[in-house]
Amino acid sequence: MTKPIRTAALAAASSLALTGCLLSPGTFTSELHMMKDGSFAYSYDGEIQMLALSKLAEMGAKGDDTFKAECIDEETYEERECSLAEVSEQRAEWQAGASERRAEAERKAEQAKQMLGGFDPSDPEAANKLAETLERQRGWEKVDYMGDGIFDVDFRVSGRMTHDFAFPMVEKMPMANMFVTMMLRDGGQVRVDAPGFAAQGGGNPMQGMMAGMMGLASLGLEEGKAEGAKMPRIVLPKGTFTIVTDGRILANNTDEGPVANARGQALVWEIDQQTEQAPTALIAFD
Repeated sequence: MTKPIRTAALAAASSLALTGCLLSPGTFTSELHMMKDGSFAYSYDGEIQMLALSKLAEMGAKGDDTFKAECIDEETYEERECSLAEVSEQRAEWQAGASERRAEAERKAEQAKQMLGGFDPSDPEAANKLAETLERQRGWEKVDYMGDGIFDVDFRVSGRMTHDFAFPMVEKMPMANMFVTMMLRDGGQVRVDAPGFAAQGGGNPMQGMMAGMMGLASLGLEEGKAEGAKMPRIVLPKGTFTIVTDGRILANNTDEGPVANARGQALVWEIDQQTEQAPTALIAFD
């Protein structure tokens, strides 16, 4: 990986740490049941990665704070060897900015901590503490930490469609992005969106960042193979999202449309890292 690409990767990781709580699905199975009797049930079984706890975010937080002189040929615009005078001048400038860089790193670390609900991403026990917090919340039947910000979870909740619903909701974390939302409308209609299941596009800036991070990680992986380095692990989304309902399906963006189901009809989306459109459906219960 060239230095510009490495710098871009670290800058992206630093931005990621600043946003605090970018959640991303790995391998998973997810279902949402919505019925005319007013009941609903949602489940998510599989991996969730909190990138603020991954090695990639750690790289971004630490930054690439090693000095290296860089000089460009004014005619060819290619990198050239620096003279001793140029090296000395650049080193002096780099040393002069050391305190400012430290202050900026500390500021970003504190912001990330606040956005993580008080959890310190640099704390070795942060992931286990988060798992304990989630298991105290309703619906989180299992939360096992697998390392590098990856959790193996089993979430199941049921109730009445008297209020909006979103998953995942993480206590005290305002930056937790939603995988699935269920929004109630007037006239007995319910709109379902799954922005967290679109790895690319879909109008979701968080997922746009995720797509970029996966690309940068892929570049890093190639470099790691060449240098024998262990690169950070990023899980890629792969799974299915299914809506089962006996309501009237007004709109959806599945490839195949509704299929027969023992409880009515089912809408099925196959999700992977190439998924561009976030699953969406509009269902009437009248």
